[in-house]
Formats: sequence, C-alpha cells, structure tokens
Amino acid sequence: MKVTRTITVFDAPDLATESAFWADLLGGTVDAEDDWHSVSVDGEWRMGFQLAPNHVPPDWPDGTPQQQIHLDVWVDDLAEGHERVLALGGRLLQSSQEPDADEQFVVYADPAGHPFCLCWAAADPAVAVEPPDEQA
Repeated sequence: MKVTRTITVFDAPDLATESAFWADLLGGTVDAEDDWHSVSVDGEWRMGFQLAPNHVPPDWPDGTPQQQIHLDVWVDDLAEGHERVLALGGRLLQSSQEPDADEQFVVYADPAGHPFCLCWAAADPAVAVEPPDEQA
C-alpha cells in the first residue's frame, strides 16, 4: 500500500467560519460544499472540515472532553502570527511557558475550539521577534 495523501479533518458546527479561519491563517482557499469544506494551499489540499452541528470543543488542557489531537504550525514571526490568529477569530489559551527558550509554542483555539500551537524557533535566522506574553 502506498499512502498518497493525508488530510487533517476537523468537525465543526460552523463550516464557513472554521474553514475561512484556517484558509486565511495558512494563506489558502476554501472549496465549500453543503456539509464539507476543503482548504487548499498553493493548489494542494491541506485540510478538511466536516459539518458537526453537535460538536463539543475540547476543554484544554485538563477538562472534559479532553484534547485528542492538535496541529503545530511553525512560523517565522510569532508576534505577527499571534496578531493574525486573534484577528481571524482565534483565541489565546496559553502563552509561552519558557519565553527565553530556543523553541517556543503558544496555544490557541480556532473558532470551533480546536486547540493548536504556533511554534517558533529562535535558532532560525529568519526569526527576529519576541513571542507574545499577553493574554487575550
């Protein structure tokens, strides 16, 4: 068997909001059907979104229901990524726990409540900003 593609699929009660958030964050486009949306980036299918009217977001980090999966999105400018996530309707769940570490992650929730991380590596020569430490 040869795996030809893997796609992360999120359940969401509002497909338009959820797919638009991820398309805008990743710089992609949305292909919308009635109860399924796809996000493509540079012509490559990256994510799927399935209508789930009764979706219950995980209560991160320790609640019920617990988180079962999340995405790590690596960025070259964490401060810019932070502002973009908030402007698109995401929300901050946890700021960086080690602001002086060489690698950082900040935890957010997308509009449907799925946790994800923006990750940043100080060792990357393209990185020249400090991570956000403010609560939204």
